[in-house]
Amino acid sequence: MDNRKTTEKVLSFLENGRGDFISGGDMAEKLGISRNAVWKAVKELKNKGYIIESVSNKGYRLSEENDIISLEGIKAHMKKENPCTAGELLVYECVDSTNNIAKELALKGAPSGTCVVAGRQSGGRGRKDHEFFSPEGGIYMSIVLTPSFVRFSANESIIKYIGVSVCETIKELTGNEALIKGNNDIFISGKKVCGILIESGSEFDSDTFQWLVVGIGINFDPDVSAFPEDIKERSASLFKPGQANISKNLLIADILERICDIANADEKDVFAKFEKLRIK
Repeated sequence: MDNRKTTEKVLSFLENGRGDFISGGDMAEKLGISRNAVWKAVKELKNKGYIIESVSNKGYRLSEENDIISLEGIKAHMKKENPCTAGELLVYECVDSTNNIAKELALKGAPSGTCVVAGRQSGGRGRKDHEFFSPEGGIYMSIVLTPSFVRFSANESIIKYIGVSVCETIKELTGNEALIKGNNDIFISGKKVCGILIESGSEFDSDTFQWLVVGIGINFDPDVSAFPEDIKERSASLFKPGQANISKNLLIADILERICDIANADEKDVFAKFEKLRIK
């Protein structure tokens, strides 16, 4: 078996049992691999920065403090019945722009729920092609949506739904009261913690969109004091470095699921929620 695939399977097993010890023998039997292969996979994961406890007669346990964005970690928090599972989930350490990758996939016919996630961006973009500072400690994700999935009568409703979804997820998981400034920026206590960029491909003759890419960048726990001077004073993060009480993977999974639920959203309800969250 390919070593990479073995490591991914072991990580998925540990993520799904996070916090509990799992014996190497049980893991090997259920995964159909040798105990030595399990040991090698655990060693490789530790080398990548994963915090895994190893205790004789107990086995292995992925620490609750571990917070590395991963495909396996995100999937461990997702509900199987969610329509997002129809789309591919791609996770990277660093890319130029998750929106760029998602747009390429959309042009190739990627289904709704296709999502690109990265821990850093080297060429992140905001509205009007402004640079979007994307350091380590953030969450950068782009989601593909198609017309059959979005039944709103106006594009404005889509923008509002995305903002409301991010605010509600942040409030539910962190307790922070997140509000919307304009249509694209999320603020907490008067400072920006999240930016949203929606891009689309349209059909010229009918002037209807063929696909949307919803880009979301969140300051999860970066060191804001190290931000460039021109944005430092107006920026904030959900958590101080190393002090998060939820994982990035959980927040990503919940935002992805909530946005994919746009297929079931009520347009009037979205407008009402948006007005309550809008910074006047």
